[in-house]
Order: sequence, then C-alpha cells, then structure tokens
Amino acid sequence: MLRVDVEKQLGDFSLHAAFESEGRVTGLFGASGSGKTTLVNMIAGLLRPDRGTIAIDGDLLDDTAASLHVPAHRRRIGYVFQDARLFPHLSVAQNLDYGRRMNRLAADPAQHQRVVDLLDIGGLLDRRPGKLSGGERQRVALGRALLSKPRLLLLDEPLGALDEGRKLEILPYLVRLRDEANVPMVYVSHDAAELRQVATQIVMLRQGRVTSFGGVKMLA
Repeated sequence: MLRVDVEKQLGDFSLHAAFESEGRVTGLFGASGSGKTTLVNMIAGLLRPDRGTIAIDGDLLDDTAASLHVPAHRRRIGYVFQDARLFPHLSVAQNLDYGRRMNRLAADPAQHQRVVDLLDIGGLLDRRPGKLSGGERQRVALGRALLSKPRLLLLDEPLGALDEGRKLEILPYLVRLRDEANVPMVYVSHDAAELRQVATQIVMLRQGRVTSFGGVKMLA
C-alpha cells in the first residue's frame, strides 16, 4: 500500500495531497501544472514535503513530525522519466545492468532474462541508445528500473515524448508490466485514454489538490 499525506509550497504553487492506494497501477491524472510531478518527486525522495508523511507497506519514508526523510537512493524506488535518460556511451546491456550495480545487488541471470523477455529487448542488447527508437529507449529504461528490484516503480509521463505510433507500440508492454512484473507502479499522465488502459486506480489532481480518488471509470 502507498500512503501519502503531504503539503509542499513551491513559489506561488501549493500542493496538498492525501490518498491511500493498494492498486497495481495508481494513475496520477491532471492538467499540466496540477502538481503531478511535484508529488511523484516527493514519493521518489527528490523533494522533501513541508509537512506530512509518505509510507510504502507501512514503512515510513517521510515523516516531518519525526524529522524523518529517507534519501532517494535508499528508498528502493525505480523512476522512469519521459526522456529515458540512458547513458549514451554504454550499450543497452550495460545500461540495463547499471541499476543493479548502483544498488550493489548480486547478479540474478534468471531475473535479467525475465525482464528482457517481458520487454522484448533481447535483440537490442549490443546497441547504443543512439541507435534505438524512442519506444525502444523507453523499454530499456523500464528494464533498467525493474532490474534494480524496486518495491515501487514511478513513471512520469513515460509516453509523453513519443509520437502516436510509438505510444501504440509501447502501451502493450506497460500493460504486461502491470500484469506480470509484480511491482506496484505510480503512473503520471494527462492522457485519460492512456490511463484507462494501464491504471487500476486514479488520483485526480487539480491546482495542487486531490479532487477525486477511485477506479478508472472516473475517466470515462
């Protein structure tokens, strides 16, 4: 379960968000400027809340009353950005292995093969990111995040930089992740159709406030 109850002031913008989600994919939905990325950055540990708590499965990551803030690198949270952020000088295989090595995890060939098969990237392992399509780069970014063995995966507009054709290419892989990877996700998007396909629960944000929380039928 992901439990969030936080406040954050950034210039003239204030965020006050509270929800509890047990969904496999919690969709954060709202227009640009509604606070989605600010909220997901707090869950990741990249921003500290001014007040409140964040917890995963009862494990507190932030508790301002107790002056608790677990740094991002100790949260075991994977983060996939809109622009993939692969290392251009490394091969796909080396990019995939980066998260495991940075987290000092033992090699797990069986898990590595499961992720490669799940995302259908076996034929890309020797390539450099510059030789990949946008959709392929995002699949590799997803694989790198999964191989760091996160307890939560954050996806911030993962299809936002892709054209319509590439979006249709990668959406089935996101659905497979939801159904097969056994890692809960928070999925940020302003695209209702996209979230209807991927999310299992929806947090609707407007001007820094949660206006609704429930199933994907809210997006109908």
